[in-house]
Amino acid sequence: MNLPNKLTCLRMAMIPFFVIFMMVPVPGLSYMACRYIALAIFCIASLTDMLDGKIARKYNLVTDFGKFMDPLADKLLVCTAMICLIDTGDLPSWIVIIIIAREFIISGFRLVASDNGIVIAASYWGKFKTVCQMAMIIFLMLNLQGNVAHIIGQVLIYASLILTVVSLADYLMKNKGVLSNQK
Repeated sequence: MNLPNKLTCLRMAMIPFFVIFMMVPVPGLSYMACRYIALAIFCIASLTDMLDGKIARKYNLVTDFGKFMDPLADKLLVCTAMICLIDTGDLPSWIVIIIIAREFIISGFRLVASDNGIVIAASYWGKFKTVCQMAMIIFLMLNLQGNVAHIIGQVLIYASLILTVVSLADYLMKNKGVLSNQK
């Protein structure tokens, strides 16, 4: 297993620790201390996402495992964090439902394409969406108080929602032939 794939596996292994610190009271630690530890775990995991892709492309270490597991690890990390933020009251459930539904739709679409020998690469809209969602999660986890922080949080939430819908439409429009050209 090469380094980018190890980083992807590390990212997935970090998710349960993120959930524990985000959701389970840890004896001897305050709620905010646990939340900041969860934030640090999320940030490190997010950095491994950027790092594994750069290493894989730079050193020609792209593998089928990485093509499949890297986006899955990203989805698991981001969706887990958003679900935790519903429970803490920081993120409306209806927005998370739309975002997760988009991920299921695109994953299903990619499976159909894969069965037909077509690889659907991540688009710039999808990358913008992921970066915006990660920024939103980090900002919300900081739990900053005040009107300005509230406005920034709302802007990030709705920007993430809009980019989710736009990236879904972009994928479907660019790849509409996938569904009609099934085996």
